[in-house]
Amino acid sequence: MAQKSTIYKVELSVSDMDRHYYEVHKLTVAKHPSETDERLMVRILAFALNAHEQLEMTKGLSTDDEPDIWQKSLSGELDLWVALGLPSEKIVRQSCGKAGKVIVYCYGGRTAEMWWEKIKNSTTRFNNLQVVNFSESNTRDLAELAARSMKVQVNVQDGEVMVSVDDGIVYVTPETWKNTDQ
Repeated sequence: MAQKSTIYKVELSVSDMDRHYYEVHKLTVAKHPSETDERLMVRILAFALNAHEQLEMTKGLSTDDEPDIWQKSLSGELDLWVALGLPSEKIVRQSCGKAGKVIVYCYGGRTAEMWWEKIKNSTTRFNNLQVVNFSESNTRDLAELAARSMKVQVNVQDGEVMVSVDDGIVYVTPETWKNTDQ
């Protein structure tokens, strides 16, 4: 019998001084059986970094034609497509054709660096693509904060990110490998 997703209840407080966005989001996040705590926390961090009233978590790992997070306009167009990990060149190309802006949050240390070296030349034509890397130590530390019920505070200032859950704090420095031309 197939394993079921584990439900996480997250109260996410975002204070993003760079975007002047201050809001609390109550999220119910389904963690796929194959998903690690590290990926779950990267997903929550990616949500916080792009927080908006119309931003939504999707089915993620269980569907191939949806990103992990998306934002649709009121008329249904895909404004933002957020993917996690190391998507194939084909997935990057297809997502750039479907959405106004695409952000890939990659992680995994040397594996992520090798992935980027392999596909970066084929991404130069995508003006709507942004690629951001999280260091292996940052994502490993984030994974240790994961709990089934958590209050997460994310503060962003001058590109630096502080994530706190209960008494644990992780400082994350996102590294932009490719920025949008928009």
